[in-house]
Amino acid sequence: MNILADVILPAGRAAVELSFFVLLPVMVVMLAIMRVLEAFGVLDRLVRRLAPLLRPFGLTGLGVFAALQVNFVSFAAPVATLAMMEQRGTSDRHLAATFAMVLAMAQANAVFPLAALGLRPVPVLVLSLVGGLAAAAAAYYLFGRHLSAEEQRLDDTLRHPTADNAKGILDAINRAGTDAFKITIGAIPMLVLSLAAVMGLRQGGAIDGLTALLAPALGALSIDPLLVLPTLTKLVAGGTAMLGVVGDMLKQGTLSVPLLNASAGFLIHPLDLTGLAVLMSAGRRAAAVWRPAALGGCVGIVIRTAGHILLG
Repeated sequence: MNILADVILPAGRAAVELSFFVLLPVMVVMLAIMRVLEAFGVLDRLVRRLAPLLRPFGLTGLGVFAALQVNFVSFAAPVATLAMMEQRGTSDRHLAATFAMVLAMAQANAVFPLAALGLRPVPVLVLSLVGGLAAAAAAYYLFGRHLSAEEQRLDDTLRHPTADNAKGILDAINRAGTDAFKITIGAIPMLVLSLAAVMGLRQGGAIDGLTALLAPALGALSIDPLLVLPTLTKLVAGGTAMLGVVGDMLKQGTLSVPLLNASAGFLIHPLDLTGLAVLMSAGRRAAAVWRPAALGGCVGIVIRTAGHILLG
């Protein structure tokens, strides 16, 4: 009975509050903006202009769409784009570069909810782009250089509804609301389980024990021991679970906003067990290039981490 009162119910309440009062409104607004820009063809024009500039990094036009999706929709949104790239004959080398870029970039489903709690989104998004391009180049020219670069003639357009009148705009906004609601509802189980696990481990003294064990090594590296919990949660349970833990720590005052901003480079990205599993589901060839993609992603994350540390 004490477990129910002290762990499960508080975790459920915190997860629901975070989902419906932070995640949902933020995702509705961001998805609505993206869907309207997409429907009016703004994103298509942007991709056409950027694709030639990003080609030297190993990215195609659909790769640009994947970057926009992970930064402004969610970490899972590029799955459809990776699947489309695979179906349309994109080479394994270009596929690995795009996969690596996605793994290294900041995911919207963590960035914008945390922005409501004090995270500075502009530096995060700028460094996300820098890290993503570095990851793509590392995967294309270094870790994936052995992969085939042979590809079929590509169609780099992404099929989507258009908005020619007010009804088209309303339809785009309604689709955005539906997608945001699905993302929010889908996040609740992981949030509840992760928060319950964290609260249980914290009450059992496991977190304090692990932090004390790692404290000397972390001190030598000038890393705050407070980051042990969100980092462990992130690597095991993914960005959504990390969002719940960080939100709870900010609410309790155990984690400061400056520390959150300084650690955003290695806390906010899809390179974790959950993110890899979801993105590898895009297709057989996407799953086959996960190693060079993950190694390239690590390069991008290191660059992002250094950038956030320098910015303070």
